Amino acid sequence: MGKRGRATERGKKRPAVIGGLIAVVVGGGAVGAYSLYGGGGAAAEDRTTATADHKAVKTGPVSATEVRTAARTFLAAWQGGQVAKAAAATDDSAAATAALTGYRKDAHITGVTLTSGTRAGATVPFSVKATVTYKGKSKPLAYNSKLTIVRRAEDGVALVGWKPSVVHPDLRDGDRLVTGASGTPPVKALDRDGGELTTAKYPSLGTVLDGLREKYGKKAGGTAGIELRVVRKAAAKGADKTPDKTLVALSEGTPGTVHTTLSPALQADAEQQVTTKPRASVVVTRPSTGEILAVANSGHGFNTAFQGSLAPGSTMKIITSSLLIDKGLASADKAHPCPKYVTYGGWKFQNDNKFEIKNGTFKASFAASCNTAFISQAKKLENDDLTKQAQQVFGLSRNNWSIGVPSFDGAVPVQSAAQMAASLIGQGGVRMNPLNMASVVSTAKTGTFHQPYLVAPSVDDRTLAKGSRSLSSTTQAQLRELLQYTASSGTAAKAMSGLGPDFGAKTGSAEVDGQKEPNGWFTAWKGDLAAAGVVQAGGHGGDSAGPIVAALLRAGS
Repeated sequence: MGKRGRATERGKKRPAVIGGLIAVVVGGGAVGAYSLYGGGGAAAEDRTTATADHKAVKTGPVSATEVRTAARTFLAAWQGGQVAKAAAATDDSAAATAALTGYRKDAHITGVTLTSGTRAGATVPFSVKATVTYKGKSKPLAYNSKLTIVRRAEDGVALVGWKPSVVHPDLRDGDRLVTGASGTPPVKALDRDGGELTTAKYPSLGTVLDGLREKYGKKAGGTAGIELRVVRKAAAKGADKTPDKTLVALSEGTPGTVHTTLSPALQADAEQQVTTKPRASVVVTRPSTGEILAVANSGHGFNTAFQGSLAPGSTMKIITSSLLIDKGLASADKAHPCPKYVTYGGWKFQNDNKFEIKNGTFKASFAASCNTAFISQAKKLENDDLTKQAQQVFGLSRNNWSIGVPSFDGAVPVQSAAQMAASLIGQGGVRMNPLNMASVVSTAKTGTFHQPYLVAPSVDDRTLAKGSRSLSSTTQAQLRELLQYTASSGTAAKAMSGLGPDFGAKTGSAEVDGQKEPNGWFTAWKGDLAAAGVVQAGGHGGDSAGPIVAALLRAGS
């Protein structure tokens, strides 16, 4: 991998009681109680300044006494259902009034008991115990939150610094707590054979199943359950809305059914394969159709396989090679330079271990993943050539894929000078994920871009993205030859051993600032299967991601 143009990747304690136990009347005459705990320490020294009308205004840090008093006032008022008094104890009474009113009227939360914990400076943690009740159904609610006391600038009064997370830690600006029929009915997602997809069976599918519910819950014929949930604020135009979050389910809804293209056997294999490496992600597709057959990640939070945005390293050379062949700047069996170093745009690029190939062909350079063979052609290219090739032929970087769940469609921005050169070898501003790279090798194999999809477009009559043009027969033939040679005799040969002859592969490694080892990439096809994987900080792709991808191609054959 080149040394320039790096990518920067995306037991409980019982505290001491201060002030004793305070009994508070909670709605309807029931008695609740909370204890406010101080945490000790000397009070900070109070200072005062005089305003123009000679009224003294406190300045400086809030004292321990002020923290205890302000917190006690707010918590007692909130617990007692005194919204106006609680809001007046904050530095934003309007926002606090709206949130605390909604807490009772929209979220239907009653019987609130608040217990504070040990003060840490101006911050007081507290626990909440309450009941959510809606149309005869009730469930307990318990969580922890915290508040911080600040000094109001205009008069120096110590108040609760208002933020939505005081009410509930999952709330952000613009979010609301609502109890009622869930906005989105649940779904029962099925694999291509009709089996149910669950996280108990396939741990990687948590984010996928959430995405399917968000998109198809209302279309799949289900009925909503009753839930307390965080309703997120509306997203900006063109941006994906953060999914709402269920906090308490008072009753389960009736799920609708959504059919997917996932293969149960390959999904199970993919789940197993990513456990062999930390931070691994993989996708398997069918090149002839674009169907997604498997998706898995070592971590089960963010779906890197579909939504990752990582520099793809030398796997990007598939796209770059098609561009160079199209423009007559390279041909599989013709001589092509692969020196130790090439300088472009003020940057000095080199090959891994500073190797060079003397009197070699372009096919030899591709199979050995020679960086300088590609950088040397930068001066003959326009700044937007690579972007156009990625968009028009490979269907990338247009933000128009609709696979059935959220995905990132890759980015190949127009760049200049050294950054443009770095993009040719998958660094600079280029960003991809395994879904993108499985699609890239599929296009190389078939000659035409087929947008990947997890749910068939016939389910909701959506239109799949298309490329503007296919690979020419000459370019496709040479590109397949490059990939087949790499799989049989190049950097991918070890991983792809025994999978030929209808196969092809490309390895990659992408440097990341502050990361000791590069991200390892591997993308390949065998017959009508394609797969791509990345192991973050895994080192060379042939050794890290290669065995994962090859094992899945072998399993699906």
